[in-house]
Amino acid sequence: MLSKNQELSTLQKKETLEDFYNRLKITRPEIPTPSLGMINDLGHFNVFNRSTVCTNIPSAFSRRDFYKISLIIGNGILHYPDAQIEIKGRALLFTNPNIPYSWESTSPKPAGFFCLFTENFIHNRNETLRDSLLWRINDSPVIHIDEEQEITLRDIFCKMMKEMDGDYIHKYDLLRNYVQLIVHEGLKVKPQDVLFKQNTASARLTALFLELLERQFPIGSTEHILELKTAHDFACRLLVHVNHLNHAVKEVTGKTTSEHISRRIATEAVALLKHTEWNIAQIAYCLGFEYPANFNIFFKRQMQCTPRVFRVN
Repeated sequence: MLSKNQELSTLQKKETLEDFYNRLKITRPEIPTPSLGMINDLGHFNVFNRSTVCTNIPSAFSRRDFYKISLIIGNGILHYPDAQIEIKGRALLFTNPNIPYSWESTSPKPAGFFCLFTENFIHNRNETLRDSLLWRINDSPVIHIDEEQEITLRDIFCKMMKEMDGDYIHKYDLLRNYVQLIVHEGLKVKPQDVLFKQNTASARLTALFLELLERQFPIGSTEHILELKTAHDFACRLLVHVNHLNHAVKEVTGKTTSEHISRRIATEAVALLKHTEWNIAQIAYCLGFEYPANFNIFFKRQMQCTPRVFRVN
């Protein structure tokens, strides 16, 4: 069995911005890398052409400590905790710090663009943008687009690259607006019945619920125990009756409160099984299951196999 220090280092080994730029120095030494000295105060943003940065080597399955939006032109496979999503042709790919993933390009030459940025680049400046990036895309990180939409998005990314090379004093505010424009272009593609009507009381309550759900993750150590596990737990924290919460969430998302909770716990369970060497009892306990047998039943119901079988495969 791993010691506690070994367990923590295993989970916390995620890709940081420093890791990203160090790797870029090795694979593409001709590309200048920025100073990260002020990142905690000001945040960080950058944009790249995939053809000059990306390779065909699959990325490691891990969390990143930054957001990333990619305009993918070509083919590839997104390896998500509970799914493999194939992209053929063109798509927008949204990833955030909460969900681990890896990307495998199956095109001879990667094409398109991507931008990456930190939480404090958007936090307290645009909560709508932050909400979209954090939880609206968790269920559907890939948005397939057509040729016309590709042209529109390509133009936005080109404008961002031009702005990064400019000296406009408010360029980061402008870049933040370009990011929001990309998010809106992506959300426009999604079916209207899965988008939230932001001006309703049910939508506001649902947003609070989903934000509270997401803030419990990721599980960072074996001492981090999930606190809110049931619809009743969330209702008490939000100071509403559980029936009111259930009705609002079902009305807005089409899924029950319990379905959202179960899916998110299952996604984290998959990440912990893949991304750590904690034993199954430790994972079960962190996710709020008093007994491993109960966790086994839950996981099998969600993933159609036991945690042990999933980890071996």
